[in-house]
Amino acid sequence: MEVRRTVPVKLDVTDSDADLLRETIQQFLDAANYVVDAAYDGEWVEMRKSVLHDETYGDVRDRTELHSNHVQSARDRAVDALKSTVAKWKRGKEASVPTFTSPFVEYNQRNATFYEGYASLSTVNGRITVEYVLPGENRDTPHSQYLFSDEFETTGATLHYRETDDEFSLHVRTKADVDDSEQAENGTVLGVDLGVENIAVTSTGMFWSGDELDHWHREYEKRRASMQQHGTRYAHEAIQRVGETETGRFEQMLHCIANDLVEEADERECSHIAFEDLTDIRDRMPGAKRLHAWAFRRLYEYVAYKAVGHGLVVNQVDPANTSQRCSSCGHTARDNRPTQDSFECQSCGYTNHADYNAAKNVGYRLLQNQTGAGGGAPVGVRLNTGMLNANGIKPVPDSVRAGVHGERPRL
Repeated sequence: MEVRRTVPVKLDVTDSDADLLRETIQQFLDAANYVVDAAYDGEWVEMRKSVLHDETYGDVRDRTELHSNHVQSARDRAVDALKSTVAKWKRGKEASVPTFTSPFVEYNQRNATFYEGYASLSTVNGRITVEYVLPGENRDTPHSQYLFSDEFETTGATLHYRETDDEFSLHVRTKADVDDSEQAENGTVLGVDLGVENIAVTSTGMFWSGDELDHWHREYEKRRASMQQHGTRYAHEAIQRVGETETGRFEQMLHCIANDLVEEADERECSHIAFEDLTDIRDRMPGAKRLHAWAFRRLYEYVAYKAVGHGLVVNQVDPANTSQRCSSCGHTARDNRPTQDSFECQSCGYTNHADYNAAKNVGYRLLQNQTGAGGGAPVGVRLNTGMLNANGIKPVPDSVRAGVHGERPRL
């Protein structure tokens, strides 16, 4: 099984090289926007890379000083963004034609070379060498796990520039082949339900409240609103710093939840962790904000890369009806969920916390996917006590009380 991980690395860049990188980024963004303009005529969107290559490659090379691979990467980024926009249009959603403004540029093995503690990067005026700024040698970090691991191969990177701090970072992409035999052999699934009131709930009855996330989001919103009243450049810069502080706090919080989720799966001897499909999750979830959608995706990413070292497989499943289906008898009805928190099956009378019931259904959905296709990796969904198998049989009776208020609640 192929595993891919991205490791962010801060860079130490001289002033002259920083000027070259900023100019390279600007020309890369201009190239990507040029391809978008060429692809969209107001009615039709051209998304074939071969066609856009013929139409734009020569013009972009004439307009810029970019390396040929940068030109191709800019075209690919433009096409990917256009495909995402068109997909939203097909689902009846509003979406504007993409415009690239965030400072970044793509690198691959042809226009960059990656070494132990530094990288050589192509710019609009030749190559430069940038040094990595790394954490302590004795710390267990993604750098030691993936970037400097003999098992992981570096495939490319995205260079990002943070204007507020005048700071460059390289998000290095790596991959490795993991032997499937190293995965846990018991074949059990830990189901995870995501929500606004509770960020995450597992099929084993673990709850992580969303109160702290919502509290600090409101606090940072108040600070931004207060600063916006001043309207000065200093206030604008302060608002950006507040946003970065907010993101850092939330990322740390999500890292802790991810660690707990992986630890729970490990302690319960699970082989898989199942999340609901995150596509359009904000539209499906009452009360969800942009913050929540971002948090869910970031949590999934953290769990996915942390799970590798524990031999765990992380999947997403179709979330349809997981909140309305009874995890005990399978009866599905809207009336099964009379309130946001409670679940009361209208068929068998099973009652429990709605999020806990949904978490079991998420795990069960992966179980159905695996066994229904003749697979056979997972053989049960891990519950608070016992396990649910593909036929809905619980070898050890599940506690009806478990999860009503959250067993071993977190955060």
